[in-house]
Amino acid sequence: MFLSRTPVLPAPEQALRGRPEPGFSVPERHTVLGNPLLGPYPEGLEVADFGLGCFWGAERKFWRTDGVWTTLVGYQGGYTPHPTYEEVCSGLTGHTEVVRVVFDPAKVSYETLLKVFWESHDPTQGFRQGNDVGTQYRSAVYTHSPAQAATAEASRAAYQKVLTASGYGEITTAVLPVDDRPFYPAEAYHQQYLDKNPAGYCGIGGTGVSCPIGVAKAE
Repeated sequence: MFLSRTPVLPAPEQALRGRPEPGFSVPERHTVLGNPLLGPYPEGLEVADFGLGCFWGAERKFWRTDGVWTTLVGYQGGYTPHPTYEEVCSGLTGHTEVVRVVFDPAKVSYETLLKVFWESHDPTQGFRQGNDVGTQYRSAVYTHSPAQAATAEASRAAYQKVLTASGYGEITTAVLPVDDRPFYPAEAYHQQYLDKNPAGYCGIGGTGVSCPIGVAKAE
């Protein structure tokens, strides 16, 4: 539900302390794609990280994309090491819910993944997606190379033009390097949640505005 107070990111000194090691294990393999969730990944594959609201529905968008080798959900962009879901939902970790996408660039381009990203949520909403309100639902792209960063920045600028022409406001999506923003896998029950629970909640929904680099596949 919508909150009466606008969510605010904590300062580093306000964040929960977390723990030096994860407090839970992650399943070995993807329930849909059958490949390992955690690296090291086969040579030639690349990694991309996207935050676009509730990671249950977001992950499904990407595992249905041709050329994606595996996906897993987790927490990124904050200060608390190895957080739990409850800690992230408290708003005191600084993390957002993200999907890690491991893909074969010979079969799917990073540009295509960005197309899916932009068209699968409303990147102008700030600390929410629809009725999901909180700093953990903010829009973000965490890049793994200068090439990814340049491509993400260019696609953001291109999508802003068509969103503005369609009456939307400013994109709030952060494009940041992963260098000092580690990815922490989420608990086992979050991984491929909508495969295990086909009728489960999915808060993901786009603007209906096509990204200039293509149109994301329909559900």
